[in-house]
Amino acid sequence: MAVIELKSISRTYHTGGEPVHALRPLDLSFEEGVFTAIMGPSGSGKSTMLNLLGLLDRPSTGQFFLEGEDVSSLSDNALSEVRCRKIGMIFQAFNLFPGYTVLENVCVPMRYADKPEKEMYIRAKEMLALVGLADRITHRPTQLSGGQCQRVAIARALVNDPAFILADEPTGNLDEKTGEEILAIFRNLRDQGRTVIMVTHNPDYTQEVERVVSLHDGSISTDVRTEKTP
Repeated sequence: MAVIELKSISRTYHTGGEPVHALRPLDLSFEEGVFTAIMGPSGSGKSTMLNLLGLLDRPSTGQFFLEGEDVSSLSDNALSEVRCRKIGMIFQAFNLFPGYTVLENVCVPMRYADKPEKEMYIRAKEMLALVGLADRITHRPTQLSGGQCQRVAIARALVNDPAFILADEPTGNLDEKTGEEILAIFRNLRDQGRTVIMVTHNPDYTQEVERVVSLHDGSISTDVRTEKTP
């Protein structure tokens, strides 16, 4: 089943009166339970694709179906609600609140979703146990390593049981060994049936995913399924 369907999606910016075609009209879908890497050189359209998939920007043309719902023309408030409930975002810089404990950081998306307090704490502890941080719930981000911070960010992305996980260069600030540990978590999530989409520039990761979508000049240059496809 396709979790995401992009139909004739494009994004054009206007700078100084001249149009910049960041993404040219394309069709693209992402299936449930598949770990996909989106790759390409600087200026290829990766960041634009990331912003569109994360509902942080709107397409210039086309439709975006998320679990069968056309979210292309929703209001800003409605988009924020969909983003909170259905998209788990993971960033290169972690984006944790330094004044919050690990547990409080993981609870943030559930607060926006108006979850009951008791339910929030139970769920947050479950997700922190899943990423191996059950013994760090009272720590603050400044007391953790980079890899641990990224694990907190992954737990936070999972708490609202999103339709898919969108990761932006999630290992970019980590050493190679720690990066491999984070990739192992993503593979485990995939094995559990999660849909993971990772934007990356690291060619080594093509061996870690089931599908590689490469962008060039705002268009899809290749779309390759690897031998890891179930």
